Amino acid sequence: MITYFIIGITAVVSFLAFQNVSLMEKLQFNAAQVVHRKQYYRLISHAFVHVSWTHLIVNMLVLYFFGRNVETYFGYFFGNKAVFYFILLYLGGMLASNIWSLIKHQNDYYYNAVGASGAVSAVLFTFIFLDPWEMLYLFAIIPIPGIVFGVGYLIYSYQMGKRKTDNVAHDAHFLGAVFGFVFPIILKPDLFSRFIELLPNF
Repeated sequence: MITYFIIGITAVVSFLAFQNVSLMEKLQFNAAQVVHRKQYYRLISHAFVHVSWTHLIVNMLVLYFFGRNVETYFGYFFGNKAVFYFILLYLGGMLASNIWSLIKHQNDYYYNAVGASGAVSAVLFTFIFLDPWEMLYLFAIIPIPGIVFGVGYLIYSYQMGKRKTDNVAHDAHFLGAVFGFVFPIILKPDLFSRFIELLPNF
């Protein structure tokens, strides 16, 4: 499964970056470096490094639990193109999640970001789109239907992004999630009708 491969590569690169500050600096997202020095690789490389073991483990656990299911769904809906589409989903999540930061911080050489959260959010929301009533566990304890969790996640990310009270890139989480929800519809528009049919009739 491609999910395992992504987790493995991310774990190795993150571990190497933990030991090497120079490597971390070269791989992290920096909008000014991307725009003015044409270091476009940073749009992708930032997702393979993390600030801590906790940051890495949380992202990879979410990817592990939901990535495998999305792969299964993609296999059902897209056949032998499933792996290719999954890679597009993950890469697209990386790129989409940083659009706003790229614009906002294009002249700020001091703004840096790392982590796979945007791409992982995309995978999570593709799962929610494909199986909206599957129970997700808030804090690994409280069961919440995926669609309810998704709405709450978007509201929380949007509000926290406006407050700017921590060092978390909530806008990246929000944009990655939106991309993950829309991506399957782009691939197969009929899936949106399927999603609507899965919602309750009031």
